[in-house]
Amino acid sequence: MKTKRILLVGIAFISITLGLTALRNDDKSFEISKQLNIYATLFRDVNMFYVDEVNPGDLVTTGIKAMLKSLDPYTVYYPESEMEDVKLMTTGEYAGIGSVISKKGDQVIIREPYKDSPADKAGLLPGDIILAIDGISVKGKNTEEVSTLLKGQPGKEITIKVQREFETKPLEKKAIREKIQLPSVPYSGMVNDTTGYIYLTSFTDKSAADVRSAIISLKNKGASSLILDLRGNSGGLLDQAVEIVNFFVPKNSKIVDTKGKVKQWDKEYTAKNNPIVPDMPLVVLIDRGSASASEIVSGALQDLDRAVLIGERSYGKGLVQTVRDLAYNTKLKVTTAKYYIPSGRCIQALDYSHRNPDGSVGKVPDSLISEFKTQSGRKVYDGGGISPDIKITPEDYARIIDITYKFSAGWRRIHNPDTNEDVADNLTTTEFTIAMLANRGWTNKEISEYLEITPRTVKQHLTCVFNKLNIENRKQLKNFMLR
Repeated sequence: MKTKRILLVGIAFISITLGLTALRNDDKSFEISKQLNIYATLFRDVNMFYVDEVNPGDLVTTGIKAMLKSLDPYTVYYPESEMEDVKLMTTGEYAGIGSVISKKGDQVIIREPYKDSPADKAGLLPGDIILAIDGISVKGKNTEEVSTLLKGQPGKEITIKVQREFETKPLEKKAIREKIQLPSVPYSGMVNDTTGYIYLTSFTDKSAADVRSAIISLKNKGASSLILDLRGNSGGLLDQAVEIVNFFVPKNSKIVDTKGKVKQWDKEYTAKNNPIVPDMPLVVLIDRGSASASEIVSGALQDLDRAVLIGERSYGKGLVQTVRDLAYNTKLKVTTAKYYIPSGRCIQALDYSHRNPDGSVGKVPDSLISEFKTQSGRKVYDGGGISPDIKITPEDYARIIDITYKFSAGWRRIHNPDTNEDVADNLTTTEFTIAMLANRGWTNKEISEYLEITPRTVKQHLTCVFNKLNIENRKQLKNFMLR
């Protein structure tokens, strides 16, 4: 009898629990249906009754993007017109002129034409101010809008109107758009006889292969130690980050876990292959611009005690995005999980799920930051990016870059009459900057204060300039430039 009563109570409890669960599910389904109905009727009435004509596509896109903006910066809707951006994000490929552009004041300038790119072949130079593209003025436009105008169908000619320093009239340059493959490793080389250097700028579908090739090439040149530069690398594909870590750590080493709402998608990523350089001393450079996949690489190598990290604290993005196909050739890049590096820590710095009263997003409070241990027992912490083993405060190069842009075009027009070489190819950025200031009559003391270096250092750089140009003093420098 007692057993029967207990059984009946148990059945009743299960029934109530299932009923409440179903009710909650039904409530959520009803709420979703209700809100979609409100949106549909609102959209219908705006389209029918608004005083001016509206573009339905633009209206919906604006609404979707505003909605997703309330979640986090990484959950993004891509309409059909922006598929090129998705392709660039995942493959590094696009059709355009092959140049980095940037905003300088109210103007958009050519920052860096890639070697042998359409921009390079057309004669565009760093510092050129973009005025118009195919007759369309770019005044007031941002870099994203200008970039859209520069991209287009491969093989099609584009006319770019630019203003160049020291030129009285604007120049028109014609280029043929090509498929551009952005190099994920734009540079690798030897720092000295034994140290190799790899600059990794992104994590596209070819990044791991590019890093592998660079490592092998540097080994063949005699590299017995390696520097991996991840400064300014904002991340990309997770699988590429895992593969790159695998170049340095033993097979079967845990590299990263991803955990989200859909438990079936939770995954542990481990090293699948034997490393290329299991014992080569490794330094990884990071800064505030190193994020996402960069933090997986640097954080995993730190947790496994495989590398020494040097630089600044990284950005702190511990979120994973998945690209989902939607109707009518549109896509959604949505945050689906958080990642956890080998020590078990998540380095996400901003808490998007709990916003301040004004709508802003706060950092993870110190009270919630936990201590973890690396493989050898060193203390590391979550909730604030990857903290380097050796902290370096970067020098302020902004003013140097500003001067470089201003004078680059004019400087490149000056040739050594004996060798007919471009002077810019012979001088470093610092030497070039100091030479320009010296030519303007600045004293060593004034230059040192402006660039925040010692007068002695200025003198040493000027000596190098004189030696490279085969001159002896400032007067000859002025004559050389006038000539």
